[in-house]
Amino acid sequence: MSTELTAEELGRVHLVGVGGVGMSGLARLLLTRGIPTSGSELKEWPHLTALKALGGTIFRTHAASNLDGVDTVVYSTAIPQDHIELVTARERGLRLMHRSEALAATMNGRRAIAVAGTHGKTTTTSMITLILQHAGLDPSFVIGGEISEIGSNAHHGSGDIFVAEADESDRSFLLYSPHVAVVTNIDADHLNTYGDLQGLEDAFVEFCSRVQPGGFVVTCADDARAMQMVVRARAAGADVVTYGTAPDADLRITEVRSSAHGVRYMAHYEGVPLGEVFLPIPGTHLGLNSAGAILTALRLGVAAETAVETLATFPGVRRRFEFKGTESGVRVYDEYAYHPVPIAKALHTLREVAGDGRLLVVFQPYRVYRTRDFQTEIAEGLALADEAVVMEVFGPGEVREPGEGGVALTAEIALPAEHKVFVPSWEDVPGEVVARVREGDVVVTMGAPPISLMGDELLAALKGREGTDGYVGRHSKAED
Repeated sequence: MSTELTAEELGRVHLVGVGGVGMSGLARLLLTRGIPTSGSELKEWPHLTALKALGGTIFRTHAASNLDGVDTVVYSTAIPQDHIELVTARERGLRLMHRSEALAATMNGRRAIAVAGTHGKTTTTSMITLILQHAGLDPSFVIGGEISEIGSNAHHGSGDIFVAEADESDRSFLLYSPHVAVVTNIDADHLNTYGDLQGLEDAFVEFCSRVQPGGFVVTCADDARAMQMVVRARAAGADVVTYGTAPDADLRITEVRSSAHGVRYMAHYEGVPLGEVFLPIPGTHLGLNSAGAILTALRLGVAAETAVETLATFPGVRRRFEFKGTESGVRVYDEYAYHPVPIAKALHTLREVAGDGRLLVVFQPYRVYRTRDFQTEIAEGLALADEAVVMEVFGPGEVREPGEGGVALTAEIALPAEHKVFVPSWEDVPGEVVARVREGDVVVTMGAPPISLMGDELLAALKGREGTDGYVGRHSKAED
């Protein structure tokens, strides 16, 4: 399918599975551009109400009749090819487009900034977007999470810049021809698509080669695989700039300090001091993301002061170290991490936040193949918590073989048996958490997209459930 079409040429658009963050962002963008848009969704995702308010039609069933009057049907990789609406679209000769193809159509005519990488895409995309907004450039954007300050994951702006999170999981990021390609890092993931790390690196090199004339590539000098990509990209003629703690980074950061209050570091651009940068969210990895956002903005002509001032008030992104609330002295966070590297980084950071309290993780594994292939590494990450509640793997369209999944993962976590548990039923999780936590503890829901809905249920279960001596659950101090 050619991506030379504009969004307006798509006609009436229908999105299969419109509730997820990626599809709902695209739907929001189409609706705000005045394009008639409908979608089908069985789950009660929070984005659906907003889409209806924008004029979208939401069908709560999957049926052939949903496509009446439709010109273009959009689907994601998670939708099976024998889905009734895809089958109907082919029978009727309707235009079928992958989400990334439709998103590429909305970018046509704009200078696109496409942010890719194994970890940190959503946060980096959000930081870049906010900096450009505060600079008065009013960019369009589509992000894999909601920016807390804006309360949205998509916007049709009046400026000529379009910021988008680019998904490498299914090679769809290779559909874009951006003005700026940002690569946060390259780590082992999606090997079911690429076969091995070499295949993954090859794809990122190709991504860099798709940058338009006059554009540039931004990547992290601290990431070994990203720098291997840089050598090849520069040899092919790409203009590449780097950020990080490495001495030869174009935007070098030093004196990096992370605490429960946030991250601070000193920044130097091409040897010129920019002063101290403060990010009000803890985690050195988030500091690196912010450096990538600053470098991108500087190369686009934004004043350093604007970038630094924006980051000092950065509110965070939904599902990325998101504080959900406190009940009975227990703080609840939500975090999207599902790969072993961000799992470990997030739990190390939450340790700083917990202070003298204990840390309990409620983990829903994401994808059968990833949980199987990285089981040992995921288990090592989860063992950084004091307590682990593990749910069954969320893997739409995948087949889980005997011996795979939540039971096997739980068994491999190096925690005492009484401090880890497999809970296959969603309804049983809140009660299990209440029984395990006490005042001063931190709980984080982590992993696959549905787990984002668990935080509110945990807070409701904790409310008014304090036990004797100010403790919530069944544990006492003497047990530890």
